[in-house]
Amino acid sequence: MKKTILLIHTGGTISMAMSDEGAVMPNKENPLIKESKKLDTLATIKEVEAFNLPSPHITPNEMLHLRNLIMEKTSTEQFDGVVITHGTDTLEETAYFLELTTNLSIPIVLTGAMRSSNELGADGIYNLVEAVRVAIDAEAKDKGVLVVMNDEVHLAVNTTKTSTSSVNTFQSPQYGPVGLITKTRILFHHAPIRRQYVDVQSLTKRVAMLKVYAGMEVDLLDVVLACQYDGVVLEGLGQGNVPPTVVKGIESLLERGIPVVLVSRCFNGIAEGVYGYIGGGKMLEDLGAIFATGINGQKARLKLLIGLNTAGNPLDLKEFFQ
Repeated sequence: MKKTILLIHTGGTISMAMSDEGAVMPNKENPLIKESKKLDTLATIKEVEAFNLPSPHITPNEMLHLRNLIMEKTSTEQFDGVVITHGTDTLEETAYFLELTTNLSIPIVLTGAMRSSNELGADGIYNLVEAVRVAIDAEAKDKGVLVVMNDEVHLAVNTTKTSTSSVNTFQSPQYGPVGLITKTRILFHHAPIRRQYVDVQSLTKRVAMLKVYAGMEVDLLDVVLACQYDGVVLEGLGQGNVPPTVVKGIESLLERGIPVVLVSRCFNGIAEGVYGYIGGGKMLEDLGAIFATGINGQKARLKLLIGLNTAGNPLDLKEFFQ
């Protein structure tokens, strides 16, 4: 029996075209909507255009809208999976937002393209077909939100964009893909051990993110305080260390009940409280800073944003991040 897939379009390069002047621009009409016949051999496709935005224009509010759309559609109709087309610049962030805010057993698969629809070697339709193939695969269930690009399947929690232009841009540092796609099958070789779910109805809190660097000035953290952010994520040095110049700023934030989350700016490894010198991770941990393990800065920011905006009782943020 043919499976039914909810296909949601959001814009991005996959829906754009290159002009005669060489600029990649959005189309007034998403060209992917005309390609549904190519997918009909795989599944019954029900299409929705949530919005048509370049991915740098997408904010957490659009991510929440997308989450609500998925929950509404899947509660009123029977679907075997959800596929979302999305621009690649913020695709990993939308995927991770959906990972934390949906609790469906059916697959939610995001895909995109690095080349617009009329460029030589356009990869959009190919990636879309592969995403649908993954979404209808029985083994894709209960694996969380997935990202499908260039013959690979990645977990939303692990994957990140690693190249500005390569079609092989999405990688999962340290972990690798959870599945490979061939012409005849989808081969999954591992699965997530655990998942987290948070009920979010609105996004009223704000979270800033700063990249730590040698000789960083404390006034940047003063700005976070002055602008009344509700939390901040710092991409720290090494295992989550900072220059001594910013320690006072971190203390000021923590004293006012503003959570400070540390990740590492390194590509591999995890942040943890090890060093006890001024600005060292152990010192920051003792002050009350929270360490996020296994995720990058942009995902830690979304996680803190979601944790602060949870519906119902407040979360224990330290436990949430561990």
